[in-house]
Amino acid sequence: MRALVQRVRQASVAVNGREVGSINQGLVVFVAVAKDDEPADAEYVVDKVTNLRIFPDEEGKFDRSALEVNAELLLVSQFTLYADTRRGRRPSFTDAAPPETAGATFDDVLNRFRSTGLTVATGVFQEHMDVSLINDGPVTIWIDSLDRQRPRKQ
Repeated sequence: MRALVQRVRQASVAVNGREVGSINQGLVVFVAVAKDDEPADAEYVVDKVTNLRIFPDEEGKFDRSALEVNAELLLVSQFTLYADTRRGRRPSFTDAAPPETAGATFDDVLNRFRSTGLTVATGVFQEHMDVSLINDGPVTIWIDSLDRQRPRKQ
């Protein structure tokens, strides 16, 4: 599972010109589900996103998490985070989960984020979406659940 996290001042998502989700200050989380993801991947991503210390303290240092500042979250499904561009000009998405599997997993991730007590808005799975956001910082963080299996470099 992959997540691209952007700290925002505000954000919204629309489908067919109609706004379906919006947040004020918080995080936009673009989520991609891999074909071999398990519940542990969802748990890792949700824990990492909600506990990352990427909000400033009184001195402006990254020292507060989304949970600590009661950030709002906007989740957007985005299978294109699994684009493989190593060959040719057209990306391949063979590592992304098929829609039937990805939809259920995305719902699980959404429910896990909601269980944190944070306000969570979302787009519409498998729809073309227009996402608007004001990136704060800018702060953009990449999270890959495979990292939980990789040793840290010494």
